[in-house]
Amino acid sequence: MSYRPRVPAPGRRTVLRGTLLASAAAAVPTALAAAPALALSGRPNASWGVQVGDVTASSALVWVRSDRPARMLVETSATESFRRARTWHGPLLGTRTDFAGTVPLFGLPAGTQVHYRVTLADPFDPRRTGAPVYGTFRTAPAHRRDDVRFLWSGDIAGQGWGINPDIGGYRVYEEMRRLDPDFFLCSGDTVYADGVLEPSVTLPDGRTWRNVTTPEKSKVAESLDEYRGNFRYNLLDTNARAFNAQVPSIVQWDDHEVRNNWYPGQILDDDRYTEKNVDVLAARSVRAFREYFPVSTLHGAGREGRVHRVVRHGPLLDLFVLDMRSFRNANSPGRQPDDTTGILGAEQLSWLKRELSRSRAVWKVIAADMPLGLVVPDGETDFEAVAQGDPGAPLGRELQIAELLRHIKHRRITGTVWLTADVHYTSAQHYLPERAAFKDFAPFWEFVSGPLAAGQFPANALDGTFGPDQVFVRAPERPNVSPMESPQLFGQVDIDGESGELAVSLRAQGGSVLFRKVLQPGRVGQ
Repeated sequence: MSYRPRVPAPGRRTVLRGTLLASAAAAVPTALAAAPALALSGRPNASWGVQVGDVTASSALVWVRSDRPARMLVETSATESFRRARTWHGPLLGTRTDFAGTVPLFGLPAGTQVHYRVTLADPFDPRRTGAPVYGTFRTAPAHRRDDVRFLWSGDIAGQGWGINPDIGGYRVYEEMRRLDPDFFLCSGDTVYADGVLEPSVTLPDGRTWRNVTTPEKSKVAESLDEYRGNFRYNLLDTNARAFNAQVPSIVQWDDHEVRNNWYPGQILDDDRYTEKNVDVLAARSVRAFREYFPVSTLHGAGREGRVHRVVRHGPLLDLFVLDMRSFRNANSPGRQPDDTTGILGAEQLSWLKRELSRSRAVWKVIAADMPLGLVVPDGETDFEAVAQGDPGAPLGRELQIAELLRHIKHRRITGTVWLTADVHYTSAQHYLPERAAFKDFAPFWEFVSGPLAAGQFPANALDGTFGPDQVFVRAPERPNVSPMESPQLFGQVDIDGESGELAVSLRAQGGSVLFRKVLQPGRVGQ
């Protein structure tokens, strides 16, 4: 039995307090969706709930959004009573950030349940405050013998499947909240900025799917306000806001935050867009992304606007959050014999190799927004991810991955595990050099999960370059199976504090565990 038992979920009073405003607003989601209109009377309102991101053993980021200009105030305490609370003065929330803001918390005690409340004050009359919103989170442990649990998934509100009030909205968030994880890794496609939501969709069996709709979801996003509206959309869901109030997130992005299969320098041939320059669209999206998620630059490359970073979660776990979108070269057939840009870019690859070498954590989880050995096409001739279907020696983007895997082997870096989403089904791949065309690497596992709230799709082909064996796969036979037809998918990782074992569970909504694999610390070839 581990030294630190699972900390019970926060008391019912805290959760209810933390989601009271959110629950009331959910009854009239169209009114909440109209909240960006500037209100000049009454008190500031935080109906969009709270979020915490990038939690470490001593720090965290607290997020909130107001419905008008307001000053943000955060209080933290070891108890729900907020006796001896510590106060953090936050920024002035205004139009420049769409009334959203983040407060960094430092000097927190390790391995501790932290209760917090956020109050919004009128900037011209600080005595006029809105009702506080409450949340809680655990800081990362200081001791190796403390257990760690986290969940991961991706792909939210995709393929025309948004918030359906008939089925209770995004119910999978409530199921995940009850598992009481230390944090949630969102592996990209946090929104579908290119995904229009219709008020209703007829399913193959004749049933009707109904969507909560907003003006920003009625067309593809192009303007900054339209991107902001896409990130705001998922916060209309009561389950998501209750989850955010209890579970911190570590968030990365992929393509649908901007547009399907985008890459830097792309010029669109798509009649839905009046702005054809993807670089312009991406700049607007990343600004909205950083406004609506508490994402730190202090744990990564240290440059403003970067999404890739390391989040250290105690002695057992370092999480390496990749950006396989912003620095890639153009999608192509992927047969280049020399490719230094690849899918990560040269600078990010150097950063990743350096940070992996420095890591002293037992487990180094590499959070990739795209899979390594699954062939993801982009049209008839081009490819979207790393693999391109040629099972021979590495070519194109595979060359960067080969360089990284070689570095991991030669530096004797143990405990690397790859997690991803993107392909809208769940699977487990074991990579072994004896099966591979490229053999200069140590065996490793890659686990895929998702979607969290989107359509499910048939399984992709495997590329043999790095010798993957698909030990498990669960995927539908036809494309775009709705959440009413098949349970949504997420993964769970448990690291035992005493043994150091890491257990991966691929889960389906409804409580079932589809597949489970236990990995031993420091062991090669498992």
